[in-house]
Amino acid sequence: MTETTHPRFFWQFPMKLVREARLDEFLPDDGHLRILFLWGKDCPNCDVAKGQMLLAQERFSWPDVEWLHDNVYEDPAMGTRFGLHGIPAFLVFRGSKKLGRIGQWPGTEAFVSAIEKIQSQSPA
Repeated sequence: MTETTHPRFFWQFPMKLVREARLDEFLPDDGHLRILFLWGKDCPNCDVAKGQMLLAQERFSWPDVEWLHDNVYEDPAMGTRFGLHGIPAFLVFRGSKKLGRIGQWPGTEAFVSAIEKIQSQSPA
């Protein structure tokens, strides 16, 4: 499997592209959660995550959540910043505060449950 497995993923599942050098600009203290999807081209596990997210896109849409993404193969500073040991990785922020990290791809149910738990534990 290659990145071309889901070549239109970012059109079908809109996320803002962000690079490490400007990440802080994309994390305003406005009460919204932001999920940073760290992935890489030709990453089979990243393609599995993309495919499952596309199959149940409505499950990954919350009114107070904004999605960001970065290909860490093109932007290795992002991986270094967060000490990545594998991808995909999902980092959850409220403002500049990191609230959680989901490593690898746990599946739709576990992912949605983790985000909803973070939402319930962190005040808007």
